[in-house]
Amino acid sequence: MPTLTRRTFLASLAASVPLAVIVRQAHAAAVVHLQADPATLDALGDAVLPSSLGRAGIAAAVAAFRDWGAGYRERAELNHGYGTSRLRFTGATPMTRWATQLDALDADAKTKHQRRFRELSVAQRQAVVRSALQGERLDRIPGIADANHVAVALLAHFYDSSAANDLCYEAKIGKATCRPLSESRRKPLPVVRVSER
Repeated sequence: MPTLTRRTFLASLAASVPLAVIVRQAHAAAVVHLQADPATLDALGDAVLPSSLGRAGIAAAVAAFRDWGAGYRERAELNHGYGTSRLRFTGATPMTRWATQLDALDADAKTKHQRRFRELSVAQRQAVVRSALQGERLDRIPGIADANHVAVALLAHFYDSSAANDLCYEAKIGKATCRPLSESRRKPLPVVRVSER
């Protein structure tokens, strides 16, 4: 009878555990990591999202992004584009990569400033993020899950939101929300501007 080496055992174990299970566990671990230590993502939002949102608006945008990540499901069917019936599905979870990138931002801050990312000034955090984004294609905002870096994903999520649309037009339009038909002729109310930080 052949001897069972550690390598043979691990290879047989890997073959017996479906890859989908491993991916789901990695996704869950990344979500738990982001929920257990939310300060780095919160500090990132403070650095990259528009300051005109104010602290409450930035906190809401980051919370919405965190919820989006927690709800992400691999191989979920997507809406097909206009004029095509081709079915598309979500890819592998980006959450594991993004959690690692948040840790890298923290490590970079410690190397450059001897402080955690969350403890830096907004300007210092922005400089750390710029350094991390060197080499990234930044000529357009990608789909949220297609973003290579968590900072770009956070921006993509925000700019896809109703709040971003309202901020752009300085009016409470409520894109992708349901307004009663009776209000369709009424001009949207202006957005109340929040003072700059």
